[in-house]
Order: sequence, then C-alpha cells, then structure tokens
Amino acid sequence: MSSAPLDPTARLLLTPQDTEAPQRVARLRELGIGERPAPEFDAFARELARATDAPFAMVNFIGEEQQFFSGLYDSTVDPEKGQVDPGGGVGRVMARDHGFCVHVVARRSALVLEDVRDFARFAVNPVVDEVGITSYLGAPLLDHSGMPLGTICAIDQRPRPWGQQGLRLIKTMAAQLQEEILRTDGPRR
Repeated sequence: MSSAPLDPTARLLLTPQDTEAPQRVARLRELGIGERPAPEFDAFARELARATDAPFAMVNFIGEEQQFFSGLYDSTVDPEKGQVDPGGGVGRVMARDHGFCVHVVARRSALVLEDVRDFARFAVNPVVDEVGITSYLGAPLLDHSGMPLGTICAIDQRPRPWGQQGLRLIKTMAAQLQEEILRTDGPRR
C-alpha cells in the first residue's frame, strides 16, 4: 500500500469554507458596494488607521474568488505622489485565501492577532511573507440577516498589543460603518 507523505501544514493552509459567498456577492451588488473604490470607505479606512495608529487599514468585501478593498489606507502611498515606499504597500485586490479577513467572515466575530507568528494557522498565510503582516485587528460588517458582507481591519508590520481596547475600538467602528451601509443601503453617491 502506497501512501502520500504526510503534510502537517495542509490543514493549516485551508481557507475557511464560505457557502454564503454567492448570496453575499448578490447582496453587495444590491447595495452597490464591493466592486470599486469608494471615497467614503477610503475616508473610513483613513480614520481607522488614525484611531489604531496602524500603517494600513481597509474596508474589505469578500467575493467568491477574491477580496476587494473598497476602502484603503496605505501609509506607503502619498495620494498626490503615489508610492512612497517601493517595497511596501498593498493593492485593492487580494486573493481570497490571503490574509485574515476570510476568518473574520467565517467566524462572524472580531479577530485580534497581536503577533500572527504566534499562531501556526495564521503564521503560514502568504501575507506574512509577501506583505510582512505581523499584526491584525479586524471585525465583520454584518447585514440585517446576520450574513457577513465584509470586514474592516487594521494591520501592521510589527507586533501590536491591541488588547481589549483595540477589540472594543474595532467592534465599535465596525458597528458604525455597518449601520451607515445598511441605513443608506450602500455608500452615499
């Protein structure tokens, strides 16, 4: 009997299953969000970065194959001059299996990772090596039905002691944005 070699990281690399993705994509289209940058979401991401003192912050909507940062604050990019740090930065689109927001969507609850390298499941994520992400703070944006539409998150390239204060902040800010999205049925146009 021949057997394949055991890969102890195989289970760690699994992206959480997302059976709601088709319904979420349809709902995001109804709301008119999640497929293009939105100045309101960029402003929110900038405020989140300021509140957390993080170099990156996002308003992220997760589709079936990819994530899209409709709101993005990236400290390595100057709005007028472009990329400040040629080796740094993140774009607006990321593969669905990269990063930690997919875990927030699957859990429907906030996730605080002060140092992602302390958790085998998260330490092997491609963003750790490709972008240098070391610390993550994120919370879901939920529809009235409880279905996750996306997330907000702050990330850093160094360990961060987010603690209970960070958890409260990210949950409060997520609730505020969630209310705004659902009250106006999408960003103001």
